Amino acid sequence: MNKPADTKIDIVKIAKEGILTANPILMQVLGTCPTLATTTSVMNGLGMGVSVMIVLMMSNLLISLLRKFIPKQIRIASYVVIISGLVTIIEMLLKAYIPVLDKSLGLFIPLIVVNCIIFARAESFASKNTPVKSLLDGLFMGIGYALALFVLSTIREVIGVGSFMGIQLFPAGYAIKIIASPPGAFISLGILIAAFKTIMAIVNRKTDKEGAGK
Repeated sequence: MNKPADTKIDIVKIAKEGILTANPILMQVLGTCPTLATTTSVMNGLGMGVSVMIVLMMSNLLISLLRKFIPKQIRIASYVVIISGLVTIIEMLLKAYIPVLDKSLGLFIPLIVVNCIIFARAESFASKNTPVKSLLDGLFMGIGYALALFVLSTIREVIGVGSFMGIQLFPAGYAIKIIASPPGAFISLGILIAAFKTIMAIVNRKTDKEGAGK
């Protein structure tokens, strides 16, 4: 009778870690290269975020299913084969159905193969947990990653270009163009991480006080 409650607690915990407390970009600061390079527009940011989320989910699931059959000595090589196969499928689907996005993201789609977020979850979570938990971990880590890219790309496109998803909001002459440039990517990400961690610290302090009061 206790199993459903335990499952619910696990899902909530995994979701909270993936989106908030262990967010791969805003808390762990992983995968910064594609984060900085692909957030010049909201469409690019979403495209990269969703692609990584799908690869995370499927690689976590497959590695968890095969974890008892993969020798420890070749586990990293096995992860590379699994992840590269999934990335190839994603790249082929983008080329076939969303060629504009594929052209815009360029080499950053194939480079998902060596994304440290995916390897980190494969080694630290999927190789040690059940397929269902691993799939959920990939889902929520992917959502956390995609949300961070969405927020960062929104800031950069709106402030740096004056548009949102290609729709012009105000004249480009009023935009702060440095935000859309590579240095602006570092500045925007730094401010976003600082703001997110500050908010999380305030929420945690408030939660601790409420817990102590009870």
